[in-house]
Amino acid sequence: MTTAAIQHQDELLNDKTVPAIGPENAKVAVIEFFDYQCSVCARQAPVIQSLMKNNPQVRFIFKEWPIFGYRWKPSFEAAETGLRIWQQKGGDTYMNYHNALFASGHIEGALTHKDVTKAASAAGAGKLKNNDMLGTLSRTDILAKNSGFQGTPGIIVMPVAGATAETVTVFPGGAMESMLQDAIDKAQGQAGD
Repeated sequence: MTTAAIQHQDELLNDKTVPAIGPENAKVAVIEFFDYQCSVCARQAPVIQSLMKNNPQVRFIFKEWPIFGYRWKPSFEAAETGLRIWQQKGGDTYMNYHNALFASGHIEGALTHKDVTKAASAAGAGKLKNNDMLGTLSRTDILAKNSGFQGTPGIIVMPVAGATAETVTVFPGGAMESMLQDAIDKAQGQAGD
């Protein structure tokens, strides 16, 4: 999976259609593939929030991967809405939406259309253009599978440039904050200053 992350680093790091929060010139990125209905992703969300607060120099990339969408349609709707918010309203509004949706506690089939619209409204998204997000979701699905992930969450921590097997850490599943921080530190140490 580490080799796959290195092979696909351009797609992992440089897709402008997916939410990326943090400095453009960051030396390290944390990439998370997630579904809003995934229970482990819901437990991971506050961990990611804390990491973001403690690592303002790191870029966090959110890959909306609605793997439960075939079973529960709101997964697709939540992912598409998140992408639209990111593209039309920017990072702050996206993070408010993202965190509100996970804070709803509606996972494993409990998420509804009402939850999605309520989170978008609470985030200040207002009226969104209904542009098609299928291309982005499809690219993310292919990238997740090419990276070796079989489910959510999938997390990759890597330097933005010069990634090597020693500087990339892949978590196929959730990870404790300390593990993620160690991976950031490892990637930063190797990324140079």
